[in-house]
Amino acid sequence: MFYSPLEEGKVQCYLCNHRCTISPSKKGLCGVRENREGKLYTLVFGRAISLNVDPIEKKPIFHLYPGSTSFSIATVGCNFRCLQCQNHEISQMPADQGRIDGSMVAPSKVVSLAKEYRCRSISYTYTEPTIYFEYAYETAVLASREGIKNIFVTNGYMTEDALRAIQPYLDAANVDLKSIQEKFYREVCGARLRPVLENLRLMRQLGIWVEITTLVIPTLNDSDKEFEEIAQFVLSLGPEVPWHISAFYPTYKMLTPPRTPASSLHRAREIGMKAGLRYVYCGNIPSEGGEDTFCPGCGRSVIERIGFRVVKNDLVSGACSHCHTKLDGVWNS
Repeated sequence: MFYSPLEEGKVQCYLCNHRCTISPSKKGLCGVRENREGKLYTLVFGRAISLNVDPIEKKPIFHLYPGSTSFSIATVGCNFRCLQCQNHEISQMPADQGRIDGSMVAPSKVVSLAKEYRCRSISYTYTEPTIYFEYAYETAVLASREGIKNIFVTNGYMTEDALRAIQPYLDAANVDLKSIQEKFYREVCGARLRPVLENLRLMRQLGIWVEITTLVIPTLNDSDKEFEEIAQFVLSLGPEVPWHISAFYPTYKMLTPPRTPASSLHRAREIGMKAGLRYVYCGNIPSEGGEDTFCPGCGRSVIERIGFRVVKNDLVSGACSHCHTKLDGVWNS
């Protein structure tokens, strides 16, 4: 899907915003789409490198069926080259090791496993779901027929064509907004900022439930100015869009910055709340109340979490049990 033939046997891929021009017998930047005699082939269809049953909070998705489990799948490969990638063993395997590993698991099998383990959703996660689009697409179509929700955990770099194609079957997305600086995207990720911002706007227009995650890296994207600009962008999408702020630890090719102090995450949360966002969360650090969902009406804690576990849920049909304010999200009826 999503390519056009060019002269001299080349092809133009338009699955993601790199829009690679690929010569015969060569692969795109993702390392998993190959030009074979003028036709573009995916090398990872059905080749799952990871299959897990996760709490949905681990994605993180906090406003779709909280406390439920999500069947999580991935293939190898990615269209970003993030220096701080926490799943680099599989996301960068084609680039770093020249290998494409994975076990054959058909889309129908993914859906049957999700049903077997009573997962209410399937998450396309760990690496970048855009680069295994055909696999995710076929699985999502089947899952939708069974009443199972579909979630992309994504860098948000797909083209508009790809996003519109998956939209009828895509219920939610957690999008990494890694920075609000073009320089950061170019130097740290090997990509551009603008397509990510445009896709976030489009997801909202298409009715996909969106949550945003920012990994806070000391000295690179942890200034008050950065937090304020990200908060204002999220606010432009709607005050109901949740913003997850998570802590960095040294890994892969980014070993110099220290771990993110809890104070940076708390500061970002305060800035986000002050800007007018209803739901701002501190992730992957011990944080009293930072993972809880508060009612925007009465201010009480209505969903309390410890780690990836929901320990209290005071929503009734998506509304606060205290003041009956409707909260934003996809809730249990």
